[in-house]
Amino acid sequence: MLLFCPVFAVSSIPQRKVLHSGGHWTGANPNACMKENFNLYHIIGFSRNLKFISRSVPKQGNASVDYDDTPFPNDYFDLLKQAKKATELALKDGKQLMEIEFPTAGLQSVPGDGEGGNEMTESMQLIREFCDILVTPEKATRTRIFFPEANEVKFARQVFEGASFKLDYLTKPSFFEDFGFGEKVKMADRVKPDDELFLVGYPYFNVNEMIVVEELYKEAVMNTTRKLIIFNGELDRIRSGYYPPFFYPKLAALTKTLLPMMETVYYIHNFKGRNGGTLFRCYPGPWRILRNVGDKFLCVHQRETMPSLKEVALDILPAA
Repeated sequence: MLLFCPVFAVSSIPQRKVLHSGGHWTGANPNACMKENFNLYHIIGFSRNLKFISRSVPKQGNASVDYDDTPFPNDYFDLLKQAKKATELALKDGKQLMEIEFPTAGLQSVPGDGEGGNEMTESMQLIREFCDILVTPEKATRTRIFFPEANEVKFARQVFEGASFKLDYLTKPSFFEDFGFGEKVKMADRVKPDDELFLVGYPYFNVNEMIVVEELYKEAVMNTTRKLIIFNGELDRIRSGYYPPFFYPKLAALTKTLLPMMETVYYIHNFKGRNGGTLFRCYPGPWRILRNVGDKFLCVHQRETMPSLKEVALDILPAA
């Protein structure tokens, strides 16, 4: 199966600009629109006919367990269907704060393989497609999708043309925009009484964006029936200590305040090199470390809790 996405703008530095070709698919008939817009799209991924092999693997270093869980997706069409199912199950289980994270430069790509601006634009299109299949038409007007900056919403309106989702932003550009600063937006002013679901797209370009996301959660989600999904927020930067706590104390504090309350419902992180592999999770399944051998994905390790990327790279994969 081929998956096609709109042609994206290319820039020399990470900038949030969209060159939209006007195509998307909906849950009703995803293939029709893709065929109709064949000349408007370029290939972003394709099926490799890879097989997922189920076998006995060590579970957190103890007893082995046999399982037949969600296979690694063949393409982004497959990925979005898996993420939708995982999110629905998490919502059914009462999860209120959720994370979806996967590479957009290719299913087996790693951070840095794609240009930052393009990755954000690709995430925007994938958010549209994800929301189309997750949110029912009657719930669309109660779904608010936040993008990092106010300027980005006007581009998002092209990608979301014809949809009823509410488009919003986390920050406003300021006089110091070129230095990575934005004007803080009061979240209480952005939220409306009938909002039920918030989805925040890729809040990682500016360090203040995730701080605003925490404010959104505390002011509009906590102690309510609302739900919040963070889509490709690169939260591993915060988890791994990429931002020194001395210089970014508020961001570092999220590891003790916001992140522990979060359920990672869908996740892909690839590791390259001789001991390469993939950390993969599809809720409610376990965290699994996969290795691509020929045309097959082998599960070499699994556990119930998320391992650190350092542990996977330095301990689990070399020993697999």
